[in-house]
Amino acid sequence: MGLSDRNQRGFKRLLRSFVFASHGLKHVLEREQNMQIHLVSAIVVFAAAWWLAIPLDHWLILLLLIAGMFSLEIMNTAIERTVDLYTQEFHPLAKRAKDVAAAAVFVYGVFAVIIGLIIFGPPLYQLLFS
Repeated sequence: MGLSDRNQRGFKRLLRSFVFASHGLKHVLEREQNMQIHLVSAIVVFAAAWWLAIPLDHWLILLLLIAGMFSLEIMNTAIERTVDLYTQEFHPLAKRAKDVAAAAVFVYGVFAVIIGLIIFGPPLYQLLFS
């Protein structure tokens, strides 16, 4: 958004912000391999939840987990691109910033998998051993 846009008010400015956000989403979906992996994983999770007739409250948890993962991956990409804009040469602090941003995605992913196992475990156990 340009400097002149900051003083605009109303629906036009709101609409433009959604357009810019959609450009960012399109970028990460087209160019970021990890985001593509997250998207495929989300589709598999939704298919499994539908197939196993997961209760509504568990669907809500799954939606929150997936939205959180997408959001963190998008923020990770933004941090990486900002660091790349600052320096193309190796710098220990640039590496540290990228590593820490990636760690946030990793930690969230580990806990999302644990929660997924808690949600999917009982219906899968019942399906396999009943």
